[in-house]
Amino acid sequence: MVVDSANMESAEEETMLSEESEEENSELSDHELQEAFTKGLLKPGMNLLVDKSKKFINNVEGLKQCLADLRRELPWVERLDMTNKPAVDVLDKVDEKVLAQTNGEVDADDDFQREMFFYRQAQATVLEALPLLNKLGVSTKRPDDYFAEMAKTDQHMQKIRKKLISKQMQLERSEKVKKLREQRKFGKKVQREVIQKRQKEKKAMMSAVKKYQKGMTDKLDFLEGDQKKSRESSDSTKKGMNKKGPNAKRKYKDRKFGFGGKKSGQKWNTKESYNDVSSFRAKVAHAKGGKKGKGGKQNKRPGKSVRQKMKSRS
Repeated sequence: MVVDSANMESAEEETMLSEESEEENSELSDHELQEAFTKGLLKPGMNLLVDKSKKFINNVEGLKQCLADLRRELPWVERLDMTNKPAVDVLDKVDEKVLAQTNGEVDADDDFQREMFFYRQAQATVLEALPLLNKLGVSTKRPDDYFAEMAKTDQHMQKIRKKLISKQMQLERSEKVKKLREQRKFGKKVQREVIQKRQKEKKAMMSAVKKYQKGMTDKLDFLEGDQKKSRESSDSTKKGMNKKGPNAKRKYKDRKFGFGGKKSGQKWNTKESYNDVSSFRAKVAHAKGGKKGKGGKQNKRPGKSVRQKMKSRS
């Protein structure tokens, strides 16, 4: 027994020494490889990885045998498997529309289209399966004393209900915001139109006032705010002026400044007019006298306080 234990210990020591020698050899080999790489003895492309082509085995007979082992000839009531196309949409049939879902062309990214396809396919399955179950005597309606627990808890359903309500509230808010934006846009549009209309009326009134100041018209219809009447009156006054002749203001200007011919430079001073001082009045020039009326009273402008009182009275 003692000899056996000594042999076992010697064997273990030999294995440990062999492992240490292997590690040293591996370290030395790595060091040698590094030195060879620095000297340029190692070049790229010496060691290449070769991909082995994978062999695919198509064992048709084995697959058929597995399918035969799995297949069971059971009645339809035990299987309840059906393959159906989606039910025909009545509304689209009335409108004579051909849906893409009936042709099997369903956009997988469109959630609504995909769910509607599942819904109509379930409808077709129910319409075909219910008569078969009734023939086989299988009841398809719940009894009056039927009791079953929901797969989802009440708390989970309350969370779903809250989420649905919050989504509905968000939709209502977004609709209200859209309506408010439309109303604001419409209000701004109406306000802009009103401002433009007022500007046009003001422009027309100012033009009518200027015409009245220049003596082109004698009527004050523009004060009433009726643009049509003012335009008609201005047209009629123009026609009357052409027939009757110029008014008194025009005649006075013609008499003062002349009519026709050269008009520029007529008011320039000459040597004779410069030396002629017969029309000079010292009181008028130095603002000592001023214009007086028939009664001899001076026509002065009332003070600011008096004018404010007059405005407040009116």
